[in-house]
Amino acid sequence: MKARIVDIATYLPGHTRTSAEVEELIEGFRAPRGLIERLTGIAARHVAADDQQASDLAAEAARRLDHDVDLLVFASASQDMVEPATAHIVAAKLGLSCPVFDVKNACNSLLNGVQVAEALIRTGTHRRVLVCTGEVPSRAIRWQVSDREQFVDSFAGYTLSDAGAAVLVAADRRRGIFYRDFSAQSTAWAIGTLPGGGSAHPRDPEYSYFRGDGRRLKEAFEKVGPDLFLNALKRTGLTWDDFAVVAVHQVALPYLRFLADTLGIPEDRLVVTLPRHGNCASATLPLQLQLGGWAPGDRVAMLGLGGGISMGVMLAEM
Repeated sequence: MKARIVDIATYLPGHTRTSAEVEELIEGFRAPRGLIERLTGIAARHVAADDQQASDLAAEAARRLDHDVDLLVFASASQDMVEPATAHIVAAKLGLSCPVFDVKNACNSLLNGVQVAEALIRTGTHRRVLVCTGEVPSRAIRWQVSDREQFVDSFAGYTLSDAGAAVLVAADRRRGIFYRDFSAQSTAWAIGTLPGGGSAHPRDPEYSYFRGDGRRLKEAFEKVGPDLFLNALKRTGLTWDDFAVVAVHQVALPYLRFLADTLGIPEDRLVVTLPRHGNCASATLPLQLQLGGWAPGDRVAMLGLGGGISMGVMLAEM
């Protein structure tokens, strides 16, 4: 028995914010105008309404899919609250009564959620699993910036976009996910963090903002190297040309180009979402697949990068 990605849906809040508008909202320190778009290639990102929660974005995407499922997995960097699991809130909004739980691993959350769904389907524990995400990083952006150092430390937040996505994974005897591999370099966990809300910093608002060093994060991924992704090709005997879409997690256009060149991914296999949609965190890969134009029977590749740091690759026949 295999596990096949049967359907994908995304939800993007209607309100958008340009990079120029982001720069206008930052108070205290004024960066050169146009800097954010020049460094990242991001022209706009989506912003959820004040009354929309992570569960709402996930539910909006999930409503576009078949709800005949026996498990719901909420797999997201964002969450409505520490308890209960946000999966319960999504299930209640969808009117589902199946088992639920959360999976959390930064921007690789949804990819790991699909990994878990596949494993449960292959063992016969479940047959149809709804994996969904709702990312609302706009709530953790620092707008009051004291100096250049704090601006640099907060810069990752200015690239992030709110989005929801849902993936339906079901048992199939003919085709489905045929390769998956994951790795982590957990000693680099402190490079990018959202520290508040846990046991380390439960209530201090100073820790409720994204913090990180983009340069060090890029160096950490480069140190791990491309072997995880290239080994997927070696072990399956495939090339990137054998895939209709190669979905790659996208944080900034220069790094996307660097990674694509390093891995030898043809440009016509990429779906570049950054300029219009920003960094959609764990909703990035399903957004690219939905926009990618694959047909049933096509192969797709999903290449994940997440804070912590973690990397993942999944190959599937759709």
